Amino acid sequence: MSHQLTVDAPRRSPLRITLTILGAAAVVATYAFLIVSQPADVANGPTAASALVALTGFGIAMVLLFAGILPTLPTTTLALIPVALVLNIVLGQFVGSTLVPIYLDSIGTVLVGFLAGSAAGAATGLLSTLVWSFFNPSVLPFAAGAAAIGALAGLAARWGLVRRFYLVPVAGVVTGFVAAAIAAPIAVIVFGGTATGATGAVIALFRAAGEGLVQSVTTGAFTSDLPDKLVTFSIAAALAYALPRRSTQRFEFVRRHRVLAGAKRAAEAAESKAAPTA
Repeated sequence: MSHQLTVDAPRRSPLRITLTILGAAAVVATYAFLIVSQPADVANGPTAASALVALTGFGIAMVLLFAGILPTLPTTTLALIPVALVLNIVLGQFVGSTLVPIYLDSIGTVLVGFLAGSAAGAATGLLSTLVWSFFNPSVLPFAAGAAAIGALAGLAARWGLVRRFYLVPVAGVVTGFVAAAIAAPIAVIVFGGTATGATGAVIALFRAAGEGLVQSVTTGAFTSDLPDKLVTFSIAAALAYALPRRSTQRFEFVRRHRVLAGAKRAAEAAESKAAPTA
């Protein structure tokens, strides 16, 4: 009988850890470039110089992250990541065109983070944003935030918050704080505080109330990001539990950290079934 469910993936070598660290450093460096250079043409598409730099920087980060984690991931992840991308882009594009002050553009990223860990979640967030930017260039500068969301989702799963479903919204709110703190400077410095859809309406409301640009954008970011990540984390956790147990147990990250409630018992049951009989 196959031991596919019970044999752990190889432990990550120092080389793969180094690649993951370099990937994270590339995300930070590209984000810093956008903040310092304050490019006005970054939303003009990949033909713009600053957009090309951002694409290259975030693209290198994505490749490094995937290189660091790919040998440890089951083939199930390779099937999940394209689904996560479609989920992010379709929901993000649709919700962004409505008057709902949330995004729902990172459900797939969070789901991958829950099942495969922080590096996989961050890489998925980057890949999703890079692909989406070819249809909607304005999302490209926010790639660092997408990576942070995936990384924090992996940490929440590692620390057992997904195993206790009532803590999932708490993890979502904490992630919302971080995401808003990363997005607000980009919104102010790169886009001058302008935004479309409901988020733009929220910012305009605070500006009309007499608040300054920075304060209005920051308040608007927190107003949108906190409920968005609460809902996103809850939906992603529900999807993780809705997947067949046999599928989720293929993820070494899920087994090692007992990410889902009952994961330990499921792994032990699979182990006993796979054990050779005398």
